[in-house]
Amino acid sequence: MNTALPTLKDRLALRQRPSRPVVGYQRWNELLFLHWDFPAEVVQASLPPGLHVDTFDGRGYVGVVPFFMERIRPRFLPAVPGISWFLELNVRTYVFDDRGQPGVWFYSLDCNQALAVAIAQRFFHLPYWNAEMTARRVDHGIAYDCQRKGDERRASYQWTAGRTIGAATPGSLEFFLLERYLLFSTNAAGALFTGQVHHAPYQMREMQLHAQSTVPMTQAGFDARGEPASVLAAAKVDVEIFPLRRAATTS
Repeated sequence: MNTALPTLKDRLALRQRPSRPVVGYQRWNELLFLHWDFPAEVVQASLPPGLHVDTFDGRGYVGVVPFFMERIRPRFLPAVPGISWFLELNVRTYVFDDRGQPGVWFYSLDCNQALAVAIAQRFFHLPYWNAEMTARRVDHGIAYDCQRKGDERRASYQWTAGRTIGAATPGSLEFFLLERYLLFSTNAAGALFTGQVHHAPYQMREMQLHAQSTVPMTQAGFDARGEPASVLAAAKVDVEIFPLRRAATTS
């Protein structure tokens, strides 16, 4: 079992496009990344067997990421209006597996497209939730609301993203939080899976945060108090999706 943190070389290697066939395409747009830091042991206690908390300067990070999902389609089919465009908000942390591969573990993914929720739950073993969600442009920014079905709490965000300032510097906190190309998930039996995506490195944007909520963090079991430790925005990226595979573990 490898419990040493991934090296910068390990992290950069995952930028390379896999040689396997693509199963789908997506565009992620108007991305907001809010992160709170926690003791590593707090995050580790929330993870399934086979995953280890990835840390920056000894701290674990949990993020809330609202964004727009656009042009979602399988490899051989076109995007469909009313189905291929929707909203998503995820709560995530950063991990690595027994082989030292760094990636993302999702605590929840709220979505306002029921078909997408069903497909992601069935084929990617991801904890998607149906939610009532809206996003509108106000004063050159975005007002974004999410209320999970069956929960009276509402999460509201408002931000203004300005000019593009470029990709994160390798080795920086921004790089640690943004440059993630693997996801991990578990099925009902507890088996661990991994899925890979490919896209150009995020281009960060100047950012002003006007309103934020910790409701999704609370729903995920984290006591996030005060302002986020990191606030980032990124420009749109076109994404290739690769098949889910059983993860190799030693635990």
